[in-house]
Amino acid sequence: VSPLRFRCTECQDIELCPECFSAGAEIGHHRRYHGYQLVDGGRFTLWGPEAEGGWTSREEQLLLDAIEQFGFGNWEDMAAHVGASRTPQEVMEHYVSMYIHGNLGKACIPDTIPNRVTDHTCPSGGPLSPSLTTPLPPLDISVAEQQQLGYMPLRDDYEIEYDQDAETLISGLSVNYDDEDVEIELKRAHVDMYVRKLRERQRRKNIARDYNLVPAFLGKDRKDKERPARRKITKEEKELRLKLRPLYQFMSCKEFDDLFENMHKEKMLRAKIRELQRYRRNGITKMEESAEYEAARHKREKRKENKSAAGARRGREDGKDGEFAAIENLPGFELLSDREKVLCSSLNLSPARYVTVKTIIIKDHLQKRQGVPSKSRLPSYLDKVLKKRILNFLTESG
Repeated sequence: VSPLRFRCTECQDIELCPECFSAGAEIGHHRRYHGYQLVDGGRFTLWGPEAEGGWTSREEQLLLDAIEQFGFGNWEDMAAHVGASRTPQEVMEHYVSMYIHGNLGKACIPDTIPNRVTDHTCPSGGPLSPSLTTPLPPLDISVAEQQQLGYMPLRDDYEIEYDQDAETLISGLSVNYDDEDVEIELKRAHVDMYVRKLRERQRRKNIARDYNLVPAFLGKDRKDKERPARRKITKEEKELRLKLRPLYQFMSCKEFDDLFENMHKEKMLRAKIRELQRYRRNGITKMEESAEYEAARHKREKRKENKSAAGARRGREDGKDGEFAAIENLPGFELLSDREKVLCSSLNLSPARYVTVKTIIIKDHLQKRQGVPSKSRLPSYLDKVLKKRILNFLTESG
């Protein structure tokens, strides 16, 4: 009988070789269902010496004990348990090839494992993305600037943080065995308050990076210098940006700039649409015709002004020069047309004040035509009656 044999525990002097034992051989009073004992020093191989590099049955048993004790992946501990003759790499390759990808693994491990945990994380910056918890790269500033800010680049921290004394909430906390439930809940509340302060610190750091506040503080906002020339921001848009400032914390710098750029584009498009609708109301369907229409409109307005000036001259020739005596010596009188002189004289308004009001009204009108809201302040000396008279006069004059 070979060194490996099976000894019956119920019959005396009955030992079988592996071939007879596997065939269920019976002799005398010995039956195949009798208990048996393996008689061997653990030197035989389960898978064959050529395929396995000489793994003995004793090593196989130690390997299975180790995988149960240490768990899959702890190959160093498993190799130490199997014996000094096996390296962690050998242990891993043997177990994976024979017990997982081999015939035993194919027979025992199902293709679809029930209740397997699904990985829901996404690498693209989604709600559960690992990138949300990865630390940001340190600021690209010189050593002198780091000292000026009190910045520690390897930790991405500052010497003076937001709410510097936040750690006092938990610095004196300790868990005692005789704590009551109320005390435990109070300590948990302190920890929760501290975690909220840490989150607020990180949020402020993210906003400072997003809006380039550190380079702006250091006076070297290089990105603004490299950026192409931006359009001029109107007073109304500045006021709107000031009102929407609380939204900065929910939007990045680029998103906020894009929002106002799109609002400006919308305003310009609306003004252009109103202009095109005016052309259509006047029967113009091509852009070439619009240029002729604008030229003709300009000529009409000129003719109206010339007629007004001629009427004023005729009135003066009829002996009405004396009515300008109250304002003809005031500054700005020579800038007025004849009809404007009549208006100023009838309203008892000085030429300089009239020119100021006229400039403001015409400027507001031009801005409205371009779709830009105007909020110019009229002088305090202009009441509603004067404003209405001047507006009617300018409207009649084209």
